[in-house]
Amino acid sequence: MSSITYARSVTESPTTHIPSARPTDDAAVGPATAALSWREGRMFRHGVPHRILSGALHYFRVHPDLWRDRIRRIADLGLNTVDTYVAWNFHQPREDEAPRFDGWRDLERFIQTVGEEGLDVIVRPGPYICAEWSNGGLPVWLTGRDIALRSSDPVFTLAVGRWFDELIPRIAALQASEGGPVVAMQVENEFGSYGDDHAYMRWNHEALTERGIQELLFTADGPTELMLDGGTLPGTLTAATLGSKPEAARQLLATRRPEEPFLVAEFWNGWFDHWGKRHHVREVESAVQTLRGIVADGGSVSIYMAHGGTNFGLWAGANETDGRLEPVVTSYDSDAPIAEDGRLTPKFFAMREALGKQGPLRSPERMPTLPPTRVPLTHRADLLAGLRAVLAATSITAPRPASFEQLGLDVGMVLYTAHPRIPAGAHQLVLTDVRDRALVFVDSAFLGVVDPDSRELPVEGTGDVVRLEVLVENLGRINYGPAVGGHKGLLGPVLVDRRMVQGWESVPVALQEWSAAELSDALAAGPATASAGFAVAELHVDTPADTFLALPDSSCGLVWVNGFLLGRYWEIGPQVTLYCPAPLLRAGDNTVTVLELERLGESLELRDRPELGPPEEYVEEFD
Repeated sequence: MSSITYARSVTESPTTHIPSARPTDDAAVGPATAALSWREGRMFRHGVPHRILSGALHYFRVHPDLWRDRIRRIADLGLNTVDTYVAWNFHQPREDEAPRFDGWRDLERFIQTVGEEGLDVIVRPGPYICAEWSNGGLPVWLTGRDIALRSSDPVFTLAVGRWFDELIPRIAALQASEGGPVVAMQVENEFGSYGDDHAYMRWNHEALTERGIQELLFTADGPTELMLDGGTLPGTLTAATLGSKPEAARQLLATRRPEEPFLVAEFWNGWFDHWGKRHHVREVESAVQTLRGIVADGGSVSIYMAHGGTNFGLWAGANETDGRLEPVVTSYDSDAPIAEDGRLTPKFFAMREALGKQGPLRSPERMPTLPPTRVPLTHRADLLAGLRAVLAATSITAPRPASFEQLGLDVGMVLYTAHPRIPAGAHQLVLTDVRDRALVFVDSAFLGVVDPDSRELPVEGTGDVVRLEVLVENLGRINYGPAVGGHKGLLGPVLVDRRMVQGWESVPVALQEWSAAELSDALAAGPATASAGFAVAELHVDTPADTFLALPDSSCGLVWVNGFLLGRYWEIGPQVTLYCPAPLLRAGDNTVTVLELERLGESLELRDRPELGPPEEYVEEFD
């Protein structure tokens, strides 16, 4: 790749200003050609005192047509750097296909765009990223194997090495030493909160340098002795991740690494949301005071998130608390200073002032929106009929149900079918281990919903053989902790009372991969007679603009806009509206397709502002 030189903009806070200086002649820690280095507790850029003022922005959560707009807003905030994770499973969902770096996955174009806007770039390549992203960014074709994840297990490192062979040279060609904007890269991601395999961490460091990375390398961990012991590397800059108490973190790191500058690689100025909970917010003054404490005395920071974006499709992850799954909502607004739709919030202006940024904004405070309206939903096909019309040709027939992983399926659903004889009378149908949510049908009649908290349904037998169908939905793969890589599907026996049901056909429903033609096939499987299934709403748009979709009378399901899977909606909240960015719409006629799993309403609403649910100040993760 040819070398590209980028202009930079530098911002400093007048209250914490590091005066410009001539390049130092004294040796600083870092490769000779690297843009960033450190010495005596200070950061330098090409020998000049420097402070990283970064904002997290994930290219995979923002429509590519909006990358430049969001990058400019980060510059307007007063930041000089953008940092992004790289989601492996976003680029290579299947092992037998080469990683993709085109279209929405064009990481190089994203990095180049940041550079063109005068900002530096920090890349966090994982392979594990957490990020409330499905499976922490690890591909299911890898985590479905019996291997030790995030360890020096050679099966794991071999797969990561092959991925890095594709990824890292692309980033290396865009380093500052090559005339590009990349000035730093992270080694793994908060490994100290997961394990203590130091050989694995050293392998990650070497994997980057052997593939051409010359810029600053750093690790990032929570500011506790336990996490720092597990995640740091000798000779590699140690960064912290935190939401509050920066003084305590600064002191702890100074006792362990007195020569290193203070860098907070993630400052949690907001938080994400789970389905069924409240919308998390962080009070503006609390966030700004913590930011001031971080950047005081030359401290460097990355605001996580500066702009959160959206978990489009089915990429949202999940967490597990006390054995209970907590799936993440479609929105990744995260109460960030730049909202999900690009809106500049009060937190934006307060942080901008704290960072000393002055002058006019290059971006409008709010993007244009379509006028509010209500559009009728036309129910076209029942749930099972529509799904059967698009079922994959590949299936597994076996005595036991197959997992998502055995079917090669990451997200979506699996339709399980068996034909047990149920004796006359009342019985209990028991799904001993379902991950995550199952809709149960007997002879096409809806029996009920089963999840890990309610594993049984009453069933009335007639003594005849029945068609038992169990539609299992993956609500989100766990992205943090030892449960990362957990399997999905009917993982335990299905019982009629105490007797196992055997002889299952397991068919994947790869919703995230459905084409427009497959959606049409589902819609054509009518007529619609039940309360769940496939529906459409037709929109005429004169000039495309942002909008927010709501289904006020529907229960739970998925929404496509012109064939693009926007995400999941669910009446349990907190999220009510789905953000639909303008680039997904076109001038003229547009089609919104809805897959409702339980109770379809009569209308689709277009609103001119988001509704993310009743707010709740969230502080415990910051302590």
